[in-house]
Amino acid sequence: MASKALLIIAPENFRDEELLHTKEELERAGAETTIASSKTGEARGMLGARVTPDIKLDQVKIDDYDVVVFVGGSGSAVYFNDKRAISIAREAFSKGKKVCAICIAPVILANAGVLKGKRATAFPDDSVSKIKSKGATYTGKPVEVDGNVITADGPASAREFGRTIAKALKG
Repeated sequence: MASKALLIIAPENFRDEELLHTKEELERAGAETTIASSKTGEARGMLGARVTPDIKLDQVKIDDYDVVVFVGGSGSAVYFNDKRAISIAREAFSKGKKVCAICIAPVILANAGVLKGKRATAFPDDSVSKIKSKGATYTGKPVEVDGNVITADGPASAREFGRTIAKALKG
């Protein structure tokens, strides 16, 4: 049976490559992907990509997915303290699912308590101090894997991030 991946994007200013390259690598490895956002209707990437999410965050059922991926870009900051986004991260982690984030989105995982005691990476801006303040050990690697948590530092690492998640899903 194919793995199922949930990719969560901001309604505005998600980072195009972090969604598109990650999704492409997951699909190339045979995973089924679903895109979720806080709003239905067209979401726009920072570089102009236009995507219509399949579902809204409040429709997400964690048990339907093997992995949850929070896509970065400046817009993902809307989820830093979003109750639904944080509960999705927490529930996925507590149920042993793969929980992943790229760019500034690891801050969502940090705020959900998922990065406490974990090695992680993030975009090299104030995201680093935010994840460290919640107990993460920042490594600065392009992609970091610690158990079921996979983080990446930004757009240049999106393909490697997607391949790393795909590999982790194959076990």
